[in-house]
Amino acid sequence: MHLTGNITPDSLMSLEAYAKWRKANKINVIAHRKLRSVALGEHITLQFESETTIRYQIQEMLRIERIFEEEGILAEIEAYTPLVPDGTNWKATLLIEYPDINERRRELARLIGVEDRMFVEVEGRERVYAIADEDLDRENDEKTSAVHFLRFEFSPAAMAAIKAGAGVKLGCDHRNYPAHVHIPAETLASLAGDLR
Repeated sequence: MHLTGNITPDSLMSLEAYAKWRKANKINVIAHRKLRSVALGEHITLQFESETTIRYQIQEMLRIERIFEEEGILAEIEAYTPLVPDGTNWKATLLIEYPDINERRRELARLIGVEDRMFVEVEGRERVYAIADEDLDRENDEKTSAVHFLRFEFSPAAMAAIKAGAGVKLGCDHRNYPAHVHIPAETLASLAGDLR
């Protein structure tokens, strides 16, 4: 997978080329995704996206759906590229996971607004709250969605602190899901690479 900083139809592999590449590289992409995943308590995980994860997602959708016409390829690019960090932020997929369907239904009702209470706290700096679901609203009066898309936008000072090695916490201050965790050093090193 060739990272270009800009995902275009010309920068994607054909279905045949991707099938060969996938066999040799799927394990590396899975390891990259795992490195950039942070569990927050038992039921929330943030998957911090990158050009690698989004390029892989697009290629997977093209493969699964057997999309090879330009219109379909452009639709997949348009759907997923807003999740690629652009130098001043981290972007993440928020997953709320409850295996039992009845518990999930009950908890999603209790967690309305949780996506707006997610934060990143750089050591010595103010909390940066997530900007959630910029593409469309994913909750209603009865429940929140199990999946949200978040953007954490950083000031130049916060970016400099992250790149200089400051500790960073990921947290949630929703009344029904208070939690925080220090982002592990290896994960933080990968995320720091998203910042210019």
